[in-house]
Amino acid sequence: MVSTEGLAGRWAVYYAPPAAQPLWHLGCAWLGRDPETGRALVRPACGLDPEAIHAITATAAHYGFHATLKPPFALADGRGPEALAAAVRTLAARVAPFAAPPVRPATIGGFRALTLTAPCPAMEALAAACVTELDPFRAPPTAEELAKRRATPLSPRQSAMLDRWGYPHVLDEFQFHMTLTDRLEGPDAHLVDAALESLFGPFASLPLPVRDIALYHQPDRAGPFRLTARIPLTGPAA
Repeated sequence: MVSTEGLAGRWAVYYAPPAAQPLWHLGCAWLGRDPETGRALVRPACGLDPEAIHAITATAAHYGFHATLKPPFALADGRGPEALAAAVRTLAARVAPFAAPPVRPATIGGFRALTLTAPCPAMEALAAACVTELDPFRAPPTAEELAKRRATPLSPRQSAMLDRWGYPHVLDEFQFHMTLTDRLEGPDAHLVDAALESLFGPFASLPLPVRDIALYHQPDRAGPFRLTARIPLTGPAA
């Protein structure tokens, strides 16, 4: 149940691996926090000092282990969290569960993340539906938020997406990824890559189960995102 106290802060619609799956447990442990329970977790043994892992995952841990479907947004005037949850349930009722391709560690703009090993039209369609169908719940971004997004160079298409949908990497600019680190620089980045490969490499042969979508909530910008609801995909199989 989504709390009616969630009018403040930001919401997001994310993919989160099933709670019983090893990938969920490992991803949360790597980031040092379970966003569903709020518990701090022991970092996995991987040849890196736990403090070193903490230093390179601070921002990623703040958001929690996930892949973005609809990026974080404040609620529009007149929209409440219960109505948002109902809209997500309506969307999820039309989408059948599916198996996405496996994930593998990769580099995206200096960040390390898990990406799919092959294209997945079902995942792209799910993300597009979340972005477009839930957009009436999104308040327009502030001038400060837009300036922050534009501080990183954007293509004309990405800039247009930012203006229309509040985020540049959606629809045909979407790339599924589960962020594992902040931006890495320096000569020791290869040690992180080796550690991530040792931990997450085995998942490159396992399909990724997509059984539900998750609502995450951030009460205020200083606090971390919490997973507040898992909403099952219950649509008919194709």
